Amino acid sequence: MRRMIGLLQVDPTVGDLNGNAKRLEGLASLATTRGASVAVTTELAISGYPPRDLLLQEEFVSLAQNKASSLRVDIPVLVGSPVVPQAKRQLPSNGVVRAGSSGSHPSGEGNSHVVARKQLLPTYDVFDEARYFQPDNRSGIARTIANLNLGVTVCEDAWQSAGLTPSAYAADPIEHLAEWGRQGVLLDATVNLSASPYHADKLSSRIHVCRTAAAILDHPFLLANQVGGNDDLLFDGNSLVAWPDGRVVIAPSWQEGVLMVDIDDASKCHWIPSDAPDALRIGDDVLRHLSPDDDGHEQDKEVLEDLTDAVVTGLSDYCRKSGIDSIVLGLSGGIDSAVAACIAAAAVGPSNVTGIAMPSRHSSQHSIDDARHTAEALGLVFDTIEIDALHGSVEASIGGMLQAGHPVASENLQARLRGLLVMAHANAQGRMAIATGNKSEIAQGYCTLYGDMAGGYSPIGDLYKMQVYGMADVFNARAEQLGNTPPINVSTRSKAPSAELAPDQKDEDSLPPYPVLDAILHCHIEEGLDAQDIADKGFEHTLVVEVLTRLERSEHKRWQMSPAPRVSNRAFGQGWRRPLASRHDWRY
Repeated sequence: MRRMIGLLQVDPTVGDLNGNAKRLEGLASLATTRGASVAVTTELAISGYPPRDLLLQEEFVSLAQNKASSLRVDIPVLVGSPVVPQAKRQLPSNGVVRAGSSGSHPSGEGNSHVVARKQLLPTYDVFDEARYFQPDNRSGIARTIANLNLGVTVCEDAWQSAGLTPSAYAADPIEHLAEWGRQGVLLDATVNLSASPYHADKLSSRIHVCRTAAAILDHPFLLANQVGGNDDLLFDGNSLVAWPDGRVVIAPSWQEGVLMVDIDDASKCHWIPSDAPDALRIGDDVLRHLSPDDDGHEQDKEVLEDLTDAVVTGLSDYCRKSGIDSIVLGLSGGIDSAVAACIAAAAVGPSNVTGIAMPSRHSSQHSIDDARHTAEALGLVFDTIEIDALHGSVEASIGGMLQAGHPVASENLQARLRGLLVMAHANAQGRMAIATGNKSEIAQGYCTLYGDMAGGYSPIGDLYKMQVYGMADVFNARAEQLGNTPPINVSTRSKAPSAELAPDQKDEDSLPPYPVLDAILHCHIEEGLDAQDIADKGFEHTLVVEVLTRLERSEHKRWQMSPAPRVSNRAFGQGWRRPLASRHDWRY
């Protein structure tokens, strides 16, 4: 008899209990028809992850748990759900609820259908689970569920034994399960309900976690991971199973579906896709099979492809889950707005995107032509609005102030006029404006509040400038594969970066070349290195200090930026908590 477990890789909407229940029921039905005897969802699948302060509402927690336990399914399903407190004045638990056919319940849980509660609550990076949950003190076991004995863990519970938590917890759930096995509690497999946020190369860490757990437990370890975007967090899916000998099978990224796992035969695992956006690079349903010596690391080209799918998914899900169906953005003819337009077209469809060229007295003709090329190649709605008359009118009103003030005030006037026009289109047409700044510029304050920062979402806000160039090549290659005109032409790709807010202005007039700037910023933001450590890598110390000083002085802008999809291991947003008013001297 084949022992099949279905991992339900779901894309939930936070707070939509009824909608999430229907998605889970649909995926469970797919698993049932393909022979699964039990199914496992992702972490907090019924509520969506992360539900944040919705968890402070007692009624929400109770409704979520009731909805999870009453799913209409034909096989037992272990459902990730918030769970009501076990005692008064306690926080709820991040739990696992059993839904589906009747059977014996876990020891000590009676008829509550609660199988397990999360033990390890992360409070680092983007996580703040101690604010919301009560940790459990024992590992969960689902006994004789569809003739299987399963260990049950939730996300972080598996990471301690792999040594991938920032500091050691007092307990190790995987070791607890292993100890129970040594005491005669025999398990067929252990499952992990996960909502592990995406960043580039995160998958290799999950592979290590699952291999470590499988080796310690001496049985298969299965991880069901959430997919899709919720606010600024992205979840890539890539649900997987590892065997004690190091073999791994991985589900596709960026699509919803079911990974069917035969825990006795890796070759019999298969993928059942549900509907997936046509814009994403999926195309087939082939699983990745890793040998024990394959660590799962991707090549640079594969990472860029993955990043592209990530930001498209982020914007697409943000719009779908917010009820937004159309987008407007400024098209300057530069690389950033061109890539942002490509992302928008892939996310909501080109006919639902309006690009506006807003040339000023400092705009070059090639910038106008390049903007038009991108719009026409993508099939966007395109408009051109000259701003010189508006610019002159405002200058006539406040010219004395501008002449007596800092020259940046006059430059930013153009950016704010463009922001005004983009937001006017957004309000009048019911569209969402998107901002087009990249991480390098945002880090240095080379963005204008209420100007080019205006918008409800920043699709490239966690991409360094050189990554934006790389993503341009991905979109061009995808267009060529479909027989279409590449949307980013040679002129856009090769011109010197410039905001065109002053005569003959170039970014390198005041910033280091972007390859150098990106490297310095990456050392500090992602690697946590200080000025001297970065200088020791071969960068001029004075230059490093200038970059870090600009980073600190522009923090007030980042507090006001719209959400950007997190694709790095440290993005501006939840995982970046620098003081707003600060005066650190980076020379020392």
